Amino acid sequence: MDETATITIDGKSYNFETFVGTEGERCIDIQHLRDITGCITLDPGFGSTGSCLSNITFVDGARGILRYRGYPIEELAERASFVEVAYLILYGELPNRIQLLNFRNQIRMHAPIHTNLEHHFSGLPHTAPPMAILSAMLNLVSCFHPEVLEVPTTGEEFGQTASLLLSKVRTVAAFAYRTATGKPINQPNPNLTYCGNFLHMMFSDPYVEYKVSPIIDKALNLFLILHADHEQNCSTTTVRVVGSSRANLFSSVAAGVSALMGPLHGGANVAVIEMLQDIKRSGKPLQHYLDRAKDKKDEFRLMGFGHRVYKNFDPRARILKKHVDEVLGALNLKDELLDIAKELEEYTLKDQYFIERNLYPNVDFYSGLLLRVIGIPLNMYTVLFAIGRMPGWISHWKEMHDHMQRISRPRQIYTGPILRHFQQISDRL
Repeated sequence: MDETATITIDGKSYNFETFVGTEGERCIDIQHLRDITGCITLDPGFGSTGSCLSNITFVDGARGILRYRGYPIEELAERASFVEVAYLILYGELPNRIQLLNFRNQIRMHAPIHTNLEHHFSGLPHTAPPMAILSAMLNLVSCFHPEVLEVPTTGEEFGQTASLLLSKVRTVAAFAYRTATGKPINQPNPNLTYCGNFLHMMFSDPYVEYKVSPIIDKALNLFLILHADHEQNCSTTTVRVVGSSRANLFSSVAAGVSALMGPLHGGANVAVIEMLQDIKRSGKPLQHYLDRAKDKKDEFRLMGFGHRVYKNFDPRARILKKHVDEVLGALNLKDELLDIAKELEEYTLKDQYFIERNLYPNVDFYSGLLLRVIGIPLNMYTVLFAIGRMPGWISHWKEMHDHMQRISRPRQIYTGPILRHFQQISDRL
């Protein structure tokens, strides 16, 4: 707060304090702007507006940097498990062996869901989107655990609630898939890893248990780690806004799931796969699609290129591209869509149109391909995103409470009719 920023309105100047974050990010504190000047700022989409102070995740889009609690995403993706990363995001530090063992045991213990809750799945149509089921069921879970409705943000009760949610979101997601496909549900197996248990609940048949490949387990771990948090994105902001009303944790993350359902957010990797499938079916050269993408009059867009934050390579995309190749090689598989994706990326990296606009592949470009290799159905891609993002949502909800954040209430600039008076319907004829 060594410097101030001056705003001049109608010839009168007002000084506002400035803040500098630990990574050098600068901001002007305009919390009292309206009280002092009578004016507000206008920033649709909040591209230049900071809604909070946070110590969870750092993103530098210009340099392609992503860190959780200070740890580079590259190191976590290479060395950590998703459960370790979840603990890190929730508590601020990596767990020691005892802490990690206790955390894993809590998650294992909470995996089953109440028998009466299972009955709700049978009442849903097979056409119900898994994300809609997930959002609804997360709210229902809290009904069977009333102790979590007013959970403190510190101490053992918070830890129990966080592990309960991290565990049950996986069970509910797998049950949603089984419901949507008309298959009987599989109960969780406490002897499996976090990801292995999810895959078992997804894919085991009544008489043939799904054998979890270590390669697939590692690949799913990687996907979840890369999606664990991404600072103030649409769904995380939704969780914080809903939570600011003092809504409970389960209702807040259920709202986050609803925000994630949109194709511009959680559904983006689905759009990438559908685009690659369309390109493959058409048989047309890639240059045809590049030309269409550059034509402003054409509605076609190259999905998975460019990012609201990253003006350089998305570091998660680099990690995923390498890992998709490794998984396919280890499993001795080939994927024509991956070949198309690589060729498409190669074209764009040489094309000035995409270079000048910083349209590099983002996390969605390769994350869908990784899920495809794992065997996840297309309608479950966004559900996997939600499972991965759960540690971030819980942590932001907690942080918002710890900071005693006021209830979110943005202002607006009214552009409607000025004062007018009601007329009886006979006078309106």
